[in-house]
Amino acid sequence: QEPQSPEAEQFRLAAAQIPEVPFGLSSSAAVLAHYRASASTVTLFRRVDNDRRDLDMSTGEVDAKKLTRFVRMNELRLVTEYDPVTAVGVMQSSLQFNLLLITDKMSPKHPERMRKFRAAAELYKGKILFILLDSNLKSNERVVSYFQLKKSQLPALAVFHTPDDEHDVLTLEEISIERVQDFCNSFLQ
Repeated sequence: QEPQSPEAEQFRLAAAQIPEVPFGLSSSAAVLAHYRASASTVTLFRRVDNDRRDLDMSTGEVDAKKLTRFVRMNELRLVTEYDPVTAVGVMQSSLQFNLLLITDKMSPKHPERMRKFRAAAELYKGKILFILLDSNLKSNERVVSYFQLKKSQLPALAVFHTPDDEHDVLTLEEISIERVQDFCNSFLQ
């Protein structure tokens, strides 16, 4: 409730460490009521799946490190990069369809692939969670093998329906918005 409190200062420090995520601080009763939030709560609103995560800060000491970890674990972006930290947010997403771009982030073609993948993600916001999976990370090898892919078959798209583990894989040389759309639409049908 106090904008100049040590807790609010820790919140500001966390915000400074994650400049790509918009932060807001409010002590207004009307704002808290509108969002059904209680005082001493950090609420993360995820636009990708229209979900939210709450962190009750009334029970312990508020520190920037804890806040930053909470945001990193629970944020979902238009395209969320899968790693051990973001896995929590991905697994807890309310979206039942995930589309993975499994690719080598070190490839010179990576920036252009990501541009097209992000553009396609805009079209499915609220329907499909778009995930980037870097094939170079050792921690991602299990996911690549789950889809029965070898590094020589990458890049690939893998779509996954979480309730029944139904999935499909498409290996491709180049990504286009149209190919991503066709692949997603045929799987959704």
